[in-house]
Amino acid sequence: MRPDLFEAPDYYNLDELLTDEHKLVRDAAREWVKREVSPIIEDYAQKAEFPMQIINGLAEIGAFGPYIPMEYGGAGLDQISYGLIMQEIERGDSGVRSTASVQSSLVMYPIWKYGNEEQRQKYLPKLASGEWIGCFGLTEPDHGSNPGGMVTNFKDMGDHYLLNGAKMWISNAPFAQVAVVWAKDETGRIHGLIVERGMEGFTTPETHNKWSLRASATGELIFDNVKVPKENLLPNKSGLGAPLGCLDSARYGIAWGAIGAAMDCYDTALRYSKERIQFGKPIGQFQLQQKKLAEMITEITKAQLLTWRLGVLRNDGKATSAQISMAKRNNVDMAINIAREARQMLGGMGITGEYSIMRHSMNLESVITYEGTHDIHLLITGMDVTGLNAFK
Repeated sequence: MRPDLFEAPDYYNLDELLTDEHKLVRDAAREWVKREVSPIIEDYAQKAEFPMQIINGLAEIGAFGPYIPMEYGGAGLDQISYGLIMQEIERGDSGVRSTASVQSSLVMYPIWKYGNEEQRQKYLPKLASGEWIGCFGLTEPDHGSNPGGMVTNFKDMGDHYLLNGAKMWISNAPFAQVAVVWAKDETGRIHGLIVERGMEGFTTPETHNKWSLRASATGELIFDNVKVPKENLLPNKSGLGAPLGCLDSARYGIAWGAIGAAMDCYDTALRYSKERIQFGKPIGQFQLQQKKLAEMITEITKAQLLTWRLGVLRNDGKATSAQISMAKRNNVDMAINIAREARQMLGGMGITGEYSIMRHSMNLESVITYEGTHDIHLLITGMDVTGLNAFK
């Protein structure tokens, strides 16, 4: 493994917009990634394994529920701090960031926002510390972009609920102790249920043969007459808006995370362009390579400004779902294009595990699809600006 020499680009001096706390949080995450993730991640991606030994470290840098109040084990940080942590983790690997953002935004967030005090006290401290890992069950084999069409359901059996159905493409599923599962009641209303590993009829088969997010554990959730205690129903919000509210938080984290992947590809390509000699000079001296690098740093800078402003709006409680969609779509598209250009700059070396670029490129093929595809987010923006619904 090559030494991690990453230097973050900040072309517009955006650090001046950050508080001292923001920079401390970011720098701690950055140093942890350099020390604990970069040296091992290529091997784990090649083996298609998640490095379980990093879970305690993720908890220590505040990656699990950074904005969850300290009384529940969270770090009590603001939304920009959350974004910066996701940026630094995805600079290391999108799959590792997926594990952290699922834990934070799709498991801890709904328990904090939609759960009762007993549920918060029972689950959040263990999730924040990394003692328990969680997963989020929304997507089904036949219902991806249309989650409202889900068929997973539960029935009231008097002293418990009986849950049946299946979920697919679930990050953390193979080793999660807790699953926040979205299912329809007998009236067709969507509710969240907390399902724990060990409940009879609940299984989590792993998904194999992935070319993307190889260092992330993906699986299914299968529910075969699972008896769920009634106290495991999230009581404070129901309907499709409940899981979509979780996705807002996760998509916001992805908007920041994608910048990290893009920065890593840019920094790698920039460094390589100064070292690689062709025709008697560094390739960075050629016009086409400078064009690539200039476009990369321009797009990264635009994305940094977009997410910083979105973070301010999130802190003020003013960010809309459509604004979050725009940032997720723009930034992941930006990152995947930069990864492709950076790979070309490295030529044949760009496809090897000696550099991170090809791994980022493969990972981003998933990131551009999950939690709202590229095209779905385009339509969300279109509906927001026209007031006309293209989904119907």
